[in-house]
Amino acid sequence: MKFVLAPDSFKESMAAGRVAAIMREAITEIARGSEVEIVELPVGDGGEGTLELLVNALDGRMVEAKVTGPLGEPVSARMGLSGDGRTAIVEMAQASGLQLVPAAARNPLLTTTYGTGELIRLALDSGAVDRLIVTIGGSATNDCGAGMLQALGARLLDSGGLPIGRGGGELHRIAAIDLAGMDSRLKSIRVSVACDVTNPLTGPHGASHVFGPQKGATPEVAEQLDAALTHFADCIEKTEGLRLHDIPGAGAAGGLGAALMLCGGKLEPGIELVLNAVGFDSHVRGADYVLTGEGRIDSQTPGGKVIAGIAKHAKQAGVPVLAFAGSLQPGYEELYEGGLQAVFGITPKPMTLEEAMKQGEANLRQTVSNVVRLIVGQSGPKNKTE
Repeated sequence: MKFVLAPDSFKESMAAGRVAAIMREAITEIARGSEVEIVELPVGDGGEGTLELLVNALDGRMVEAKVTGPLGEPVSARMGLSGDGRTAIVEMAQASGLQLVPAAARNPLLTTTYGTGELIRLALDSGAVDRLIVTIGGSATNDCGAGMLQALGARLLDSGGLPIGRGGGELHRIAAIDLAGMDSRLKSIRVSVACDVTNPLTGPHGASHVFGPQKGATPEVAEQLDAALTHFADCIEKTEGLRLHDIPGAGAAGGLGAALMLCGGKLEPGIELVLNAVGFDSHVRGADYVLTGEGRIDSQTPGGKVIAGIAKHAKQAGVPVLAFAGSLQPGYEELYEGGLQAVFGITPKPMTLEEAMKQGEANLRQTVSNVVRLIVGQSGPKNKTE
């Protein structure tokens, strides 16, 4: 039998590579004595960890630098270069990610993408780069990418002609936008934006209302931020003639998707970009099962998340997909029409989030073992006594 293991990370619990390793160990243990081929292809959709996956897929290397963190403090961050040096990869979570802000300090009125702009500038300084990939999942920010634009030379001015401060809470003060000073090197390269959601920039389904709460926004703050993003987008439309309000994906990373469009970026489903980079279609050919998973499977999963992309590609190859989740919530069921055969929650009993994360590896191993025991039993493993 051939298994392809293509999980995402279980956020704040297990990296994608570790999830794949646990799956492999479980399969090997249960199917010992059988002829089993296992291909490990940990993946991501643009969030934390996608940088490492892409660098490995492109035989590249990491470059480390000190940049501005979400709350203005210095943080160590990495960007990647492909083996031939022509593709640079920037993961916004490295500089502006939610994991960099303690839960008690999360405030999207204050958090900034300035450090992400610094990483992009570092990428442009790295030599003969002709393609820039920016992965934008896992943000702590809701500043519509204003900080990133400022780091790249844009001028966002208040009514007195002075630069506005950092954070989503400053956007309502914008009276003038001047993009003339933006780094001109952006015009001569291809900018691909790995985006894991299709939300518009503004409105009830936009960045502030949908994702603001997980970044610390109360309903009142989310309303304030939505108004601020709308004001910023109005200014862009007036200045640049580009309407960003309703574009699918523009609301990703608190509006960073919209800002990267001002840099010539093309929004692409993050999972599609990663699957192409790791050669998923060639590896899945001839497989018996694909095993995937992530920390939470819910109503957002069908809308361009990892498991939706995996199921789509595996269905085209005629290979069934089994998914595993730390938390399983209603709304994912349409994935059954898209190629998913079954989904399994790994938490064996009621427990707190902290307990579930602490026991994540053991729970995943046990659940995969149980499922593989059923599969191998049906297939007549060679370790059975004849």
